[in-house]
Amino acid sequence: MNAEHHPLLRGFRPALPAPPWPRQRPQVSFIVCTRDRAAVLEACIDSIRAACRAHPAFAAELVVVDNGSRDGTAEYLSRIAATSDIALTAICEPRPGLAAARNAGLARARGRVLVFIDDDCQLDRTYLADLERHYASGEKWLIRGGRVELGDARDLPFTIKRCDKRERLTRAVHPGGFVLGCNMTMHRDVAARIGPFDERFGAGGALRSAEDTDYLVRAMLAGMAVEYVPDMTIFHHHGRRDRKAIDRLHRDYHFGNGALCLKHIRRAPFLLRHFYWAARSAMRELAGGPRFDHELRLSHWPIVLMNLAGAAKFVLLVLARRPKRQAQPGKETNEAASAEAGAR
Repeated sequence: MNAEHHPLLRGFRPALPAPPWPRQRPQVSFIVCTRDRAAVLEACIDSIRAACRAHPAFAAELVVVDNGSRDGTAEYLSRIAATSDIALTAICEPRPGLAAARNAGLARARGRVLVFIDDDCQLDRTYLADLERHYASGEKWLIRGGRVELGDARDLPFTIKRCDKRERLTRAVHPGGFVLGCNMTMHRDVAARIGPFDERFGAGGALRSAEDTDYLVRAMLAGMAVEYVPDMTIFHHHGRRDRKAIDRLHRDYHFGNGALCLKHIRRAPFLLRHFYWAARSAMRELAGGPRFDHELRLSHWPIVLMNLAGAAKFVLLVLARRPKRQAQPGKETNEAASAEAGAR
């Protein structure tokens, strides 16, 4: 099913009139979701436009999804839309949640390759050249992510990915963080096959995080590869400089991962191994074993506890969506039969 025609993706309307499309369909669509971050959004968009100017042969468009901002984001987008040197479409998606915003972007993107970039990230100038080189191989049935560096040395080293070698995800590795959602790419046919993001997951959703990890798992279950490449670099200006902020994000990540584990327990039971390893490491930590992250002083115990809490929340969400059983179905059937007999 084409993702643009999926029921969850219908009914979206652009917040602003889109500028005239180029005659040539864009090769790549940059999808940026934002909420109340006009200050960092401007730098993000400037970096995308600079990367496009540095490699103009790979035609690009920019789709920005405003997820209910109240800080002047809409006015800023309106101002730059008419003068942008790349096609820019702004969408207003009032339903809260990153997954809902990503789905709105999917519904409007026209490019052959889709690139998800967070609003607090900036592209390296060579990003588009790297992207084109990787997709020139013709292999399209995969999700590919690139390097994520710290944008500000004052920020703590979290939500980054600095591996220097190209590698593919296996079931021996937990999918969370293998490819980061702030730098995630795929062919549009991949998105059409996998479908929309699960809107229960992600920042602003009931399950707080893991909408990108859920997408990776679904790709694997569909027989697709998940690949990390050490270029396609972005710089993440996440702004977290104290341990309290990192600890909160650490807990949210594993809350979502617990729900993810339960969602895919039948088709991806290998995720349970990672919960077992986390529980074993937590017990060893009590006996003086290593922490999950010594530099940031992050423990294994929030992983275990938040995994369990996330799984419980997922159960509640599933139960809440079940239709209510009709009262006394046997009695209603008998009454209907009696009425039919009387009519005869």
